[in-house]
Amino acid sequence: VQLQASGGGLVQAGGSLRLSCAASGRTFTIYAVGWFRQAPGKEREFVAAISRSGSNTDYPDSVKGRFTVSRDNAENTVYLQMNSLKPEDTALYYCAARSSLSGSAYYTGGYDYWGQGTQVTVSS
Repeated sequence: VQLQASGGGLVQAGGSLRLSCAASGRTFTIYAVGWFRQAPGKEREFVAAISRSGSNTDYPDSVKGRFTVSRDNAENTVYLQMNSLKPEDTALYYCAARSSLSGSAYYTGGYDYWGQGTQVTVSS
């Protein structure tokens, strides 16, 4: 499975961005997809996750109500709509896929495949 993240950029506080994560290869093996972010000097942190069907999503409190994850299985693409962006949302954003329920969906160890990351910068 290969993942390609895109859609990052520079935006003012309060603005919006939509990230995309396009999957290719053995996509039928993907159980769920997650988004993580990593700011300079900080650990990679969980941002959102969505199940294979799209019926289940999960977010940490820091982005709940502002970020929305969705997927288009016909296009093998997962989206992360980010609204009301804050300077503290500035980070390199990664999408990841997991092919089983092994490990936690909230931590990087629970994922088998990773995209290359896309930079999101929010100016104050």
